[in-house]
Amino acid sequence: MLTREEQKQYNRHLILDKIGEAGQLKLKQAKVLVIGAGGLGCPVLQYLTAAGVGTIGIVDNDVVDQTNLQRQILYTIDDVGSSKAETAAKRLSRLNPFVNFEVHNEFLMRNNAIQLFEKYDIIVDGSDNFQTRYLSNDAAIIANKPLVYGSIFKFEGQVSVFNFDGSATYRCLYPTPPNPGDVPNCSEIGVLGVLPGIIGSLQANEVIKIICDLDEVLANKLMIFDVLSMRQMIVNYSKTENSIITELNENYEAFCGVSVLENEITLEEFESNSELYNLLDVREDWEREQHHIGGQHIPLGKLPELYTKLKSDKPLVVYCKSGMRSQRAIEFLEDQNVNITLINLKNGLQ
Repeated sequence: MLTREEQKQYNRHLILDKIGEAGQLKLKQAKVLVIGAGGLGCPVLQYLTAAGVGTIGIVDNDVVDQTNLQRQILYTIDDVGSSKAETAAKRLSRLNPFVNFEVHNEFLMRNNAIQLFEKYDIIVDGSDNFQTRYLSNDAAIIANKPLVYGSIFKFEGQVSVFNFDGSATYRCLYPTPPNPGDVPNCSEIGVLGVLPGIIGSLQANEVIKIICDLDEVLANKLMIFDVLSMRQMIVNYSKTENSIITELNENYEAFCGVSVLENEITLEEFESNSELYNLLDVREDWEREQHHIGGQHIPLGKLPELYTKLKSDKPLVVYCKSGMRSQRAIEFLEDQNVNITLINLKNGLQ
């Protein structure tokens, strides 16, 4: 039963037809896991918390960066450098003290995905890379959990629900991932700040519909929303044999064409022997102005015309924010057969 304080908290739900006390009790008993506490995860977490979902898990091992604040509105400038998952849970508990938060301060990986998913009723994918999306899809199928999907790109977003009551899955919609680099992430190409708020809210809406047994869940349907034109369309798609998954892929990075470099160094390892290396920063100019650890600066997009100016007297450590752009820079330089030992700064400056 709902306590007197919970009845006050959820009054507008309790007087709403199709929700009422029965629906609110379903929300209270529900367990939802949110993958990522970033642009999509923030609005998902805020609205699920406000709605009274009883147990919310947050899986994310990232920390708050100042560039996040333009769209990740759970955080403030004082949170820079703090754990996203822990910071989000603390702030959300002040919004609704009746919700239990479970913080998983780790990234979703092949070795923890199914075990995590089995603890929850619904999974929400707020990730920003294809390897995590395919991993989430496959783990949700194996654990038999509905997966609420959202993605954003510049001014456009997508929402769908996979594996709901035998519905189609992410692999039915996207059997194969795009080529590496074809779809840059927001750290490379940018994103309008309000877009993840809109798409994340729509994801939260689908979660509430599933929990409360409401109609028109976006299963077998992909909603595409353009924030500039304010146009939206819904594309129907069908279940295919790609939805048959019996075990997780051995290597989702390789499946998505993401090379795993053998020659990497951590920031701590570099700093303890910095005199042994040259440095190359492949981030954008504005990122360089905010913070850097020295070295030559050539943004990734300008590398094809300027790579011949690189120093070659020492091994070259290439760095960016997260280690992804630097990895692509190394792949380019290897294709040019440069006579330099190339080393990736693992996980970048974050």
